[in-house]
Amino acid sequence: MAIQVEQFMCLSDNFGVLLRDPATGDVALVDAPEEAPILAAVKRTGWTPKLIFTTHHHVDHVEANLALKQRFGLRIVGPEAEKDKIPGIDETVGQGSTVPFGSETVEVISTPGHTAGHVSYHFPGSKVVFTADTLFALGCGRLFEAPPEVMHDSLKKLAALPADTTVYCGHEYTLSNARFALTIDPDNAALQARARKIEALRADDKPTLPTTIGEELATNPFLRWADPAIRRNLGMENATDAEVFAEIRKRKDNF
Repeated sequence: MAIQVEQFMCLSDNFGVLLRDPATGDVALVDAPEEAPILAAVKRTGWTPKLIFTTHHHVDHVEANLALKQRFGLRIVGPEAEKDKIPGIDETVGQGSTVPFGSETVEVISTPGHTAGHVSYHFPGSKVVFTADTLFALGCGRLFEAPPEVMHDSLKKLAALPADTTVYCGHEYTLSNARFALTIDPDNAALQARARKIEALRADDKPTLPTTIGEELATNPFLRWADPAIRRNLGMENATDAEVFAEIRKRKDNF
């Protein structure tokens, strides 16, 4: 039975995520951006978390770690490479690590780029992945602590997951990402249709997530470095995949 996911807003544009395994009743959080919305979600659902899956060290993902640990006595799991920057961390993980959660075995995927030690959490039994600030709907994270080649390798790992994998990301950036994507891939009919849907969702103040790996492969330019039309639009027909990705990321930085 698939995990249950309660998604909600924190801070200005962060997503908070509360998870429950229906087979065991175990509950976890993915990151801890802000205490008050998390406590409201706990009260609303009746789900009391025992664990935080931390993706990376940025303050808007760990701000509530210590307060929640004090309140619930929960355990905090996070990337080994960033253990000195994650408040309250109890257990470190990296590429190939597994973490038991309820009836599932969670697979850790090392996805550096946005930060040097960023990880994503894949729940293969539920066909869900939590990518935080590595892969966004129609986008990817800014490269603060690693070069483009590193992020490209991370995105290749996520792109290789089954197409029907549901993707939860760290921020509501999709509207801006869609507008940028159309400058890179303007003739993509699937992207055009998705952009219209996103405009309507945001006009109604509705979230644009979750997405799927398949939908991102069809419309997200940051995963479409091999697409001939994109390469022609960029004048990079003979470039490497990593070079095409780096150019798209550079253009997004200046968008």
